Amino acid sequence: MARYTKEHKPVTRQRIIERAGQRFKQDGIDGSGVSTLMSDAGLTNGAFYAHFKSKDDLVANVVTDQLRTQLAAYDTLRPGRPGLEELVRTYLSPEHRDNAGTGCPSAALLDEIGRCGDATKQAYTDGARAIMEEIAARLAPENPGAARRKAIGLFTMMVGTLQLSRALSDREFADEVLEQGIENALAMMR
Repeated sequence: MARYTKEHKPVTRQRIIERAGQRFKQDGIDGSGVSTLMSDAGLTNGAFYAHFKSKDDLVANVVTDQLRTQLAAYDTLRPGRPGLEELVRTYLSPEHRDNAGTGCPSAALLDEIGRCGDATKQAYTDGARAIMEEIAARLAPENPGAARRKAIGLFTMMVGTLQLSRALSDREFADEVLEQGIENALAMMR
């Protein structure tokens, strides 16, 4: 029997989390069984419980990882409002809309997260708060209270706009929703 290095388990766990994040965003949390998630990671079902107590434990870890990854991507944006404008345009793009599996976990999973257990809701709360704090810091660092209120409005509008655009069967209308969302977001940032 082959012996694994001590780095093997955390690397394998992270691979499961990353693959599950893509699958959840693509097919939903409820639409993704443990066997499919483990197959995506190239592992057997039996390996699942060596890494997670339950599917709920995996979901909470995936939510944490997905939001942390989203927040880390903001570091690649230009500083201040120019970076925030870039974020808005990228977030509300047809490419983001059409690729839920690689996009924002909020737009893909928010309705399901609302029905999850406390650990997942807490993971989402912590991650969403960090994202809104990053947005607020780019809006008006000199007025944190006003910036926080504006950041909450901006983030919720962006997520809702993307969700609505994804739900529309009329591609032209869906694109119009995204374009109007960009205009609304930019106006809100002023």
